[in-house]
Amino acid sequence: MSIKLGDTAPNFQAESSLGHIDFYNYLGDSWGILFSHPADYTPVCTTELGFTSKLKSEFESRGTKVIALSVDGVEDHQNWIKDINETQNTEVQFPIIADKDRKVSELYDFIHPNASTTLTVRSLLIIDPDKKVRLIITYPASTGRNFNEIIRVLDSLQLVDSHKIATPVNWKNGDDVIVPPTVSTEEARKIFPKGVTEIKSYLRYTPQPNT
Repeated sequence: MSIKLGDTAPNFQAESSLGHIDFYNYLGDSWGILFSHPADYTPVCTTELGFTSKLKSEFESRGTKVIALSVDGVEDHQNWIKDINETQNTEVQFPIIADKDRKVSELYDFIHPNASTTLTVRSLLIIDPDKKVRLIITYPASTGRNFNEIIRVLDSLQLVDSHKIATPVNWKNGDDVIVPPTVSTEEARKIFPKGVTEIKSYLRYTPQPNT
């Protein structure tokens, strides 16, 4: 199954490091981040899960739940978590899905045969409270993800949903944002009382509305 932006993220049930999981029930009304990693007891994944754990308060402040996936089993997950906690100086509290039969991996297209026929690639999805897929990003197994970038995109998506704006290149929370072409300059000056700077008729900036 090939999942695209705007698709409804499919539900699933699976065992995890924290017990049985129904994905939709786990997410509830929250935003969600589902990310796969190639295998347990691997160095890059160890650093990724450790760093994700350290971002717990950042995700909570954004109403977001994280959940990881590997094709290894529950016992391996639970033992590996002990290593992650020890080596990364953290306490992993989010679930890691056990996907030994690869059902969830195949459902979410996490196995790319040209990269590996047995292990999942380093894929990540951001899913909104309506269960729509809002971001898909895939890294090779050899390259660790940039979770600061994931936070940046999450901030952008949540801001875009709250206001009629877009975010420019390298935007980060607090920077000026862009007035999209669908909003006229006249309308924009009413919507954004902090002001609108017009560079071109199609390129207009305004201070971030919620700061």
